Amino acid sequence: MRQTVFIILLVATLYFACKAHATRIEVLVNSSNEVPLSNIAVYLEPVDKTDMPVKAAPKDHSAIMDQIDKQFKPHILVVQKSAWVNFPNSDSIKHHVYSFSDAKSFELKLYSGGSASSIQFEQTGEVALGCNIHDWMLGYIYVVDTPWFGKTDKQGKVTLNVPAGEYQLKFWSPLLKQADKGFSKLVQIQQDTTTTLILKDELQPALIDYEDTDELTGY
Repeated sequence: MRQTVFIILLVATLYFACKAHATRIEVLVNSSNEVPLSNIAVYLEPVDKTDMPVKAAPKDHSAIMDQIDKQFKPHILVVQKSAWVNFPNSDSIKHHVYSFSDAKSFELKLYSGGSASSIQFEQTGEVALGCNIHDWMLGYIYVVDTPWFGKTDKQGKVTLNVPAGEYQLKFWSPLLKQADKGFSKLVQIQQDTTTTLILKDELQPALIDYEDTDELTGY
């Protein structure tokens, strides 16, 4: 009897130790003509939600969406559901940040310098940002229901460290066309692994041409 109990406890211990062991998955995201894509959000959602014990960072560890040279920096910020985001203005002029997105609607009226109040993002999805003073300013916050996320680098790669298990691998960009929206791939991660994701369609063109002058330069 004691031997049976010991075996059961040993199996349980090994099971949970295996679940807790961090494994590494390297993801490469390519365009439809196999060109590496940077700045693509990649994230893993565990199939078993009980495998997701990590909570979003508290308010005093807010993520940062800055405003530098009349642009949102970073252009794309990925955060976990319920995370707080701070919106400092590092420019010497005032900005008026807003969003009308379904996932989060808010407004930070005209301010300059320092940090505006932190805002919590309680719903998943895309949050598009704008500035009422500088129309060309465009940024995105993408809210995911998982602590395991990142963005691809210039080589189109991102590495995530996760407990072994079964996950839905997903990616997102504001430039995705309809064919690639809602992408999901079931992956079993039991050891360090590498996988490549190829888009079905080309990305939409980025809005990279901005006006050189602004009649509200002093604001």
